[in-house]
Amino acid sequence: MESMKILVVDDEALIRDMIKRGLSQMGGFSVEVAQSGPEAIEKMEKDIYDLVLTDLKMPEMDGLELLKTIKGTRPEILVIIMTAYGSIETAVEAMKIGANDYVTKPIDLNELILHISKVQKENLLLRENRLLRMEVKKKFEFANIIGKSKKMQEVFSLIEKVALGNSTVMIYGGSGTGKELVAKAIHYNSLRADRPFIPFNCGAIPETLVESELFGHTKGAFTGAIQAKKGLFEEANGGTLFLDEISTILPSVQVKLLRVLQEKELMKVGSTERTKIDVRMIAATNENLEENMKKGKFREDLFYRLHVFPIFLPDLKGRKEDIPLLAYHFLDFYSKEAKKEIKGVSKEAMKLLLEYHWPGNVRELENVIERAVIMTDQDYLVPNDLPKDLMEGLSEMIKRGVKGRKSLDDIKAEYIKEILKEAGGNKRIASEILRVNPRTLYRFEKKGRPI
Repeated sequence: MESMKILVVDDEALIRDMIKRGLSQMGGFSVEVAQSGPEAIEKMEKDIYDLVLTDLKMPEMDGLELLKTIKGTRPEILVIIMTAYGSIETAVEAMKIGANDYVTKPIDLNELILHISKVQKENLLLRENRLLRMEVKKKFEFANIIGKSKKMQEVFSLIEKVALGNSTVMIYGGSGTGKELVAKAIHYNSLRADRPFIPFNCGAIPETLVESELFGHTKGAFTGAIQAKKGLFEEANGGTLFLDEISTILPSVQVKLLRVLQEKELMKVGSTERTKIDVRMIAATNENLEENMKKGKFREDLFYRLHVFPIFLPDLKGRKEDIPLLAYHFLDFYSKEAKKEIKGVSKEAMKLLLEYHWPGNVRELENVIERAVIMTDQDYLVPNDLPKDLMEGLSEMIKRGVKGRKSLDDIKAEYIKEILKEAGGNKRIASEILRVNPRTLYRFEKKGRPI
């Protein structure tokens, strides 16, 4: 944890000095004191403090008044209220108007340091969450596409360049990378923005029906054609037609598609009449279309007609710096939908999100966050809110051990050894400082670990 500058406010000199000495020695904090609310305000006008630790009951200005003043002028300063047991209701009221925590008197320095560490960690997490939300809203969002990675910034640049023209665009990317979002970004930033955007997944319906869907048909053109039908090209006239999974279309349909791109006209199934159209086409695939062309699975002339302006979308595992931004984007959306006030994602949960390999890309991350929002009953998403696949990643992390981190027992052992050293090896004095039975220290010395 980073070093903190603390201002202790209490009208009792003995308590002020005891807390100052204890926090300075045991917690390593930089501590100053004030004997009243007005003196504390005067000090805050001249210096910068990270945290104010103030008594609740004081003459001139009580802790609640001081709290309101601090939060009204310097809301970034953390405030912990000190209160006697009988005034806990007032301390709870202080929490409602902005206090970060409260501790009861008489003050236990070990407990106080734990409270300070807790509010500091919560504040750091809150600041990180706020920064992430600001990044999503301001700098790294383009037409609902989120990304601050170099790869995504390059994609944004390409979208801006191609949007205003009429060139055919070919989008390459794995399933769930956001190909349709890119197509929509191109359309809605183009001069065709007020005309239709028609998406169509070529692989979602039987191959034999794709031709009819794209170009339309006349009445009686085939069995079941009981009336004439407009195709998607006609519906998109003046706008943009987005064809996803274009690698799945039959060779016979590829021929007709090539003619539409070349001649800007089409023939409906069962008709000999030509219909003029004005449609910008954007296609997408998760396959290597060039390899398909070389293997004879895709027409070479159509490939080059489509491949005018290619855009390659990276997999999520290749742009992990975007995961926090995406997670908060989805968290905000699904929190509002579920009518929950979720402050953010815990560091442990975010670590799991960052270490997961995301085979389903952005779509899978969205599903994970939506599920977590439904599951959680806390202020922050935690590992237990995440699905089994990600929790298995946590198990692996535990097995490997977190590099550079010590176990709680290791930390306790180091602390006990340090106190014993300061007490000159005297277990009675050390046990009083640690508030444990001296026999506990004898057992510790024998076993080499906390009891």
